[in-house]
Amino acid sequence: MRFLLGAALGCMLLAPVAAQQPATQTLVPAGASNITDPASYGLGYDIGMNISGGGLTAEDINRADLLAGIFDALSKKDPAVDGQAIQAAMEQLLQRILARKTAAANQFLAENKKKDGVQVTDSGLQYQVIKQGNGASPNVASKVTVHYEGRLINGEVFDSSIQRGEPATFGVSQVIPGWTEALLRMKVGDKWRLFIPPNLAYGERGSPPVIGPNETLIFDVELLQVQ
Repeated sequence: MRFLLGAALGCMLLAPVAAQQPATQTLVPAGASNITDPASYGLGYDIGMNISGGGLTAEDINRADLLAGIFDALSKKDPAVDGQAIQAAMEQLLQRILARKTAAANQFLAENKKKDGVQVTDSGLQYQVIKQGNGASPNVASKVTVHYEGRLINGEVFDSSIQRGEPATFGVSQVIPGWTEALLRMKVGDKWRLFIPPNLAYGERGSPPVIGPNETLIFDVELLQVQ
């Protein structure tokens, strides 16, 4: 039996482990003498890495109950807890995560807008002009070519055309609302730093496994070309 957690909770808490690298080769800490089975440790590490992308922290989890659920599933046992009770508890957990993320986003944005050079639009988008260009501006039907790097507010880089060494091309209306709004204000040659509130990014659903629910995103964006 697999519990139906709803689309949002399922995406945030049950991201697949297939995209992870084999943990047994690289993830065992040097000198971890208490690890007797690297394969088991690697499986556990993969599980933790994947569910942490949904905004979970170690403090959200009861270790004994988590292990009980894993081993009951592996042993093909029936769940020890009623499915409706699990569903209700999952919803409560999701609401705690959303509330925590919302508070963190609000605090970050409130402090960030006080910094020199940060401008705030009516929608709540914040941006800094790093470099000014003098080229054409796109419209909603345009395609643009950009270099960019995206980070979480903890500094973790989750996507970067700069690191790949290849700019990206896409439609202005095909990206998250915060990007669309910023691009419509930019000129070719501009380089801006965007601080995008959750409602202008991926909202409560996030974009698992990297971007959790209600994340504020930071992007450095350089507009290279408008088509």
